[in-house]
Amino acid sequence: MKSAIKSFSVLALLVLVSVSLADGAGECGKSSADNEAFKLAPCAEAAQNAKAPVSDSCCLQVKRIGQNPSCLCAVMLSDTAKASGIKPELAVTIPKRCNIANRPVGYKCGAYALP
Repeated sequence: MKSAIKSFSVLALLVLVSVSLADGAGECGKSSADNEAFKLAPCAEAAQNAKAPVSDSCCLQVKRIGQNPSCLCAVMLSDTAKASGIKPELAVTIPKRCNIANRPVGYKCGAYALP
């Protein structure tokens, strides 16, 4: 059952990214937040369940995207993330759960602050 849900989430991300018409001129530079959200597919379970382990591949992507905190926030709050069931209040905890030392602690991400 979990595998089917995970597969559906990834499929939903693929569909949403493929129909995105964003021109990329935003918080994430040449790439749109929705396109960057697709790269965070390995984080889907951890962003839906506070007790789920955060994978190494998720942490690598969060660290890469997190070099630009405004992009990381845009990704966590993107339509793609919302449509795939991401809970922003859990998504903002992932940099801490990945033990990223230089994460932007206290950075406001919509209604949420990065711990």
